[in-house]
Amino acid sequence: MNIVWMLLPAIAWGVLPLIVSQLGGRPINQIFGTATGTLIASIVVQLIVHPAINVTSFIMAMIAGAFWIIGQLGQYTGYANVGVSKTMPISTGLQLVGTSLVGVFLFGEWGTTFAKLVGGLGVLLLVVGVIMTSIQDRQEAAGGNQRRTIVMLIVTTIGFIVFNAIPKALSASGIAIFLPESVGMMVAVVVYMLVSSQGRIVAERASWLNIIGGLVFSVASLTYIVSVSQNGVNTAFVVSQLSVVLSTLGGMAFLHEHKSRRELALTLSGLVLIVIGAVVTTLI
Repeated sequence: MNIVWMLLPAIAWGVLPLIVSQLGGRPINQIFGTATGTLIASIVVQLIVHPAINVTSFIMAMIAGAFWIIGQLGQYTGYANVGVSKTMPISTGLQLVGTSLVGVFLFGEWGTTFAKLVGGLGVLLLVVGVIMTSIQDRQEAAGGNQRRTIVMLIVTTIGFIVFNAIPKALSASGIAIFLPESVGMMVAVVVYMLVSSQGRIVAERASWLNIIGGLVFSVASLTYIVSVSQNGVNTAFVVSQLSVVLSTLGGMAFLHEHKSRRELALTLSGLVLIVIGAVVTTLI
């Protein structure tokens, strides 16, 4: 059963980009639906489990959820601009690099010289893997679009890094912070809608269809919490990163995102390096 808990987060996070892309709508529809679906799921979990949390942890978890919206909105924009199979390995690799460095500089991870050397090698593998997956043969108009998208992903990935870092500083359990995180997500989405004058999207069908995406995200998050308790943080995290393989291959197979033979070889090689880098930086 432990194997099932390990694999479920990877499967759910892996199919999430495919489901959201198939549901349609613009990034704002997708992020609204995802946040709404996550909030619904978190309320149900709260009513069933009744996890306790103090005010400070609740507020910090809300902030983490708000930053998640920044990262996820960047991903959804990337899907629209360059596709799932291009966005996911770049975004995942950047998250792993950023989260690893935050762990070293803020939380004192990789305490020994050996750990720093091995961890540095893991980060290097991640960077090379990201670069390999971003290489393309067609350099005309698409090239400029991709460069802008990569810059956007680098900036918005800061949201994911903060989202991953804040829970490390909290004493509350993963289930306890699920509701406040989802509240923070919803607040951030509403603020973004108002600032960008896109409040009308609440009347669009695509916004509500994408609640399915939020429910899938919730399945991934909750099963990951169980996996951590059953298998440990390192094992659960590394296996969850297999989601990038599923989403990238799924983008090509189910969303018909075209790659030349050279691009395909580079992407697959880059994915291997990203997974190896995730293992190295997590298990040392």
